[in-house]
Amino acid sequence: MIKGNIVGLRAVEKEDLSLFRDWRNLESFRKHFREVRELSLADQEAWFDSLQKTRHINFMFTIVDLETNKPIGAAGILYVNWINRSGDFSFYIGENEVYVDDKDLSKEAASLLIDYGFNNLNLNKIWMELYEFDSKKIQFFKELNFQVDGKLRANCFEDGKYWDSIIISLLKDDCT
Repeated sequence: MIKGNIVGLRAVEKEDLSLFRDWRNLESFRKHFREVRELSLADQEAWFDSLQKTRHINFMFTIVDLETNKPIGAAGILYVNWINRSGDFSFYIGENEVYVDDKDLSKEAASLLIDYGFNNLNLNKIWMELYEFDSKKIQFFKELNFQVDGKLRANCFEDGKYWDSIIISLLKDDCT
């Protein structure tokens, strides 16, 4: 387990899958993900099985509260490109439908994963795609020094209209 002061990151276990499914199926969460359909437990199990087969490029964790050891969210660096030394950042706090909080919980969990990406995986760039209506996450990651790389115009359809995708990233040099 990767430990901070209040949260830790541990490997995803099968018993986490029903929680992940429930969190991912929250309408307030789902609209922010590329996979927008309702997920079944079978979908989550297939995802888990695919993680086991792609462990060399997908590093997914369960965020746990260190005081209770209770799962509270999910975080990962996915689709690692070992030539470019980059990975796609995935992150949310599912407990109490928080998504991303403005407290130390989200900041510590994200910082642990960023540190893991740069210092354990030796990545140069951690990036993510966010939809322009996801102002909560955009603001959160700007506070962690992520920079806007660009946008994909009209890349998401939500609430009857098209939205841009914002591509943000953090370079290892940004953290020094």
